[in-house]
Amino acid sequence: MYRSEFYVYEQDRPQRICIRNYTKDDFDQLIAIQSECFPPPFPSELWWNKEQLTNHVTKFPEGALCVEANGELAGSVTSLCVDFDPNHVDHTWEEITDNGYIRNHNPNGNTLYIVDISVRPKYRKLGLGKLLIQAMYHIVIEKGYDRLLGGGRMPGYYKVANEMPPEEYLTEVIHGKRKDPVITFLLRCGRVPIGVAKNYLEDKESCNSAALMEWRNPFKQ
Repeated sequence: MYRSEFYVYEQDRPQRICIRNYTKDDFDQLIAIQSECFPPPFPSELWWNKEQLTNHVTKFPEGALCVEANGELAGSVTSLCVDFDPNHVDHTWEEITDNGYIRNHNPNGNTLYIVDISVRPKYRKLGLGKLLIQAMYHIVIEKGYDRLLGGGRMPGYYKVANEMPPEEYLTEVIHGKRKDPVITFLLRCGRVPIGVAKNYLEDKESCNSAALMEWRNPFKQ
């Protein structure tokens, strides 16, 4: 099981945090995090439910992590293992994550796939999202997977969707011609785009597209 304790800095003041596996005792806080990260008009029925969370901690507890700060949960990240073919990148979030229920978790798969990452707004200046992603890299190495993979929203794409396809938008972000709140963050975390998945998730800002972003296991090149 995973547990890591260290300090982060908030305005030059050190703050102790802990990244660990989440458990059934954390379910209410995990749902609260979703409500803060995805407030109305986002439909509440799309927040985590307890059946999904139960599957996370029973089918693949190693891939269910949370971060504690100030005595409360500040964020979480959830993953499952899949057998991914890099030659066939197009898929939807619902297909590859079993709509968040991860009943399709494959213990013999080659790829750690990110289902969701959420950090409470009041903690986002502490860099906790990046630390949660780095914790997932540790799991990739420890388990010997080929890669970490996930679909990144492109919330800035809708502004230029009439001018260019999503692939061109992604290229401009990679080359520094544009900044995107999610894709730029993932690039800073060490993730590398391998393609665009169309109709990945119903998302008006991204025009339903997502950038597939991987981190290759450096010990399995």
